[in-house]
Amino acid sequence: MPSAPTAPATLSSHLRRLGLVRAAADLNDLLARAAKDRWTPLALLEALAAAELEDRTHRSLERRFKRARLGRFKPIADFEWDWPKAIDRALVERLLRLDFLPDAENVVLVGAQGLGKTLIAKNLVHQAILQGHSALFTTAADLLLDLNGQDTARGLERRLRHYTRPHVLAIDEIGYLAYDAHAADLLFQIVTRRYEQKSIVLTTNLAFRDWHTIFPNASCAVGLIDRLTHHAAIVKITGDSYRLREAERAQKSRRASA
Repeated sequence: MPSAPTAPATLSSHLRRLGLVRAAADLNDLLARAAKDRWTPLALLEALAAAELEDRTHRSLERRFKRARLGRFKPIADFEWDWPKAIDRALVERLLRLDFLPDAENVVLVGAQGLGKTLIAKNLVHQAILQGHSALFTTAADLLLDLNGQDTARGLERRLRHYTRPHVLAIDEIGYLAYDAHAADLLFQIVTRRYEQKSIVLTTNLAFRDWHTIFPNASCAVGLIDRLTHHAAIVKITGDSYRLREAERAQKSRRASA
């Protein structure tokens, strides 16, 4: 029985130099299958191209997930819709279809701590990545610490571009800490650069009327809220904290087993 054909080493080398890494790796296997099944030259080329495209799609997805910095999170299937006292489930499910992205609308999740705002925000980012979009998830504290830490105008501009670039920018936990006017100005720059161009997903524990407590001395606070909400879906969640409930359950379980 004749042995399967083997590609010349130069051909694999050329494919790698052209950036066709998967095609080079699969070349001998595909040649063997082509000989066994009597593929036409066109069928062989199509198989090589399909393997390369699949590999690039997979690597692109991995890169987007890595850059998004999502960390661990529960899937939306684990969200307990009947726990909050009020939440617009239909709106959240529509947002998870990413209807807000084509028009660069924002999503603002408003509610007390422990009601699943971050879970929903991370699932929105996750869906965006799966659909081929670039995304970045960060907390307000980390974003402003990063921007405040830049020593030069050039360094600051580079970091501002970093937060402007992704198709989706998720900013978590606005309202848990107060910031000075300079921090407000930095956040205003991010929001302004993305305004009507790219979407922001934002979570906050405070109603907008209370944002003066986050940026007590900032003249740009009104403009910041205006740009965030001008084209935005606002999801209000009310109820008791999931985490408090879980802590109480754990405490009861410990008492029962004692």
